[in-house]
Amino acid sequence: MAEHYYQPEIETMPREQMKELQDEKLRVQVQHVWDNVPYYRKKMEEKGVSPEDIHGQEDLKKLPFLSKADLREAYPYGLMGKPLKDCVRIQSTSGTTGKRVVAFYTQHDLDLWEDCCARAICAAGGTDEDVCQVSYGYGLFTGGPGLNGGSHKVGSLTIPTSSGNTERQIMFIQDLSATILCCTPSYAAYLGETMAEMGLKPEDIPLKAGIFGAEAWSEEMRRDIENTLGIKAYDIYGLTELSGPGVAFECSEQNGMHINEDHFIAEIIDPETEEVLPEGSEGELVFTAIDKEAFPMMRYRTRDICSLSRKPCSCGRTHVRMAKPKGRSDDMLIIRGVNVFPSQIETVLLNNGYPANYQIIVDRVRNTDTLDVQVEMTPEMFTDNIGEIEERQKTLVEGLKSMLGLKAKVSLVAPKTIARSEGKAVRVIDKRKI
Repeated sequence: MAEHYYQPEIETMPREQMKELQDEKLRVQVQHVWDNVPYYRKKMEEKGVSPEDIHGQEDLKKLPFLSKADLREAYPYGLMGKPLKDCVRIQSTSGTTGKRVVAFYTQHDLDLWEDCCARAICAAGGTDEDVCQVSYGYGLFTGGPGLNGGSHKVGSLTIPTSSGNTERQIMFIQDLSATILCCTPSYAAYLGETMAEMGLKPEDIPLKAGIFGAEAWSEEMRRDIENTLGIKAYDIYGLTELSGPGVAFECSEQNGMHINEDHFIAEIIDPETEEVLPEGSEGELVFTAIDKEAFPMMRYRTRDICSLSRKPCSCGRTHVRMAKPKGRSDDMLIIRGVNVFPSQIETVLLNNGYPANYQIIVDRVRNTDTLDVQVEMTPEMFTDNIGEIEERQKTLVEGLKSMLGLKAKVSLVAPKTIARSEGKAVRVIDKRKI
């Protein structure tokens, strides 16, 4: 299949030209923020930097960072770069701790965001001939509105199913011949599992591609979804603070996500020292939005751990690629002094033939951390033979110890006993009082 672009002149722009565009946009944006966002201007003044000091990306390191703590402190209007009368939309995070992040958009901001999502759909092979089923949540969550707008820009027939009502989802996929599915990877896995239970084989399903994001997922989970649904599964990345999904997206090479560099400048920093790291280093991802009007994030610390690569891509896109985040520095579990990412546990489970439905329960008993992994068996592997179950659990315990460097308790449970999620899957329950 020939590579398909939404805005080829931008997506394949020569690197030197892209840097010139980014530098110009950055200079304008820093002045915009200085003039219109007193909260950030104060941070700049405290650091002894003014717009005249910023000539291009090489000067980014002079600017102060923004973090989620700043967003909570400035809530709700303290980081706005435009008057309310110029704003047409808000979106908000689904966070459960502290104040929610509320992001503001002008019509211009919405247009740019939808363009980013349209690029992602085209990279997955989408055209105006496709039927795009958007099964991300709508409302305050950015997933549904972002991909919905991107699908419209591409000209695809858009089915705004939102999340939930799995029977109706499958009915529309079949009856309306949906070719592209947009949802969380855990929900895609659940749809595939449900279709298999209905006796549907991959060749019976009209889908050809899926665009999945909003939660961490492994390569093993990708292959599982691709095999079950008979599709090619593409990753998409975004944050409400930066607009939503579409900040970066995978192409047909499926080897890192292209960042929309005409809108966002990416850096990788050491999360402890805050020093910028050289290309290829693994560290915390930081973004500067260089043309957002209403909510112009400068050097926003995402807490996502990954690396960047500017190696040429076979798809022809010249934009830098970010690796799939290994985890989040704030979601990372530290168990008995060991850094543990849920994706590592998922890899062991899937490599041993277990589906993606699992739960990690962390607790502290007599001042010692405990790690309990509950794993759902499929109907095919379910047995009441205690000896066989214990043997399987032992295999998983050994696999996890090899991967993590610590011992976990594994409990194999009966099919359908772990609650299904129609949005972001609740993978981790941390009961420790820390």
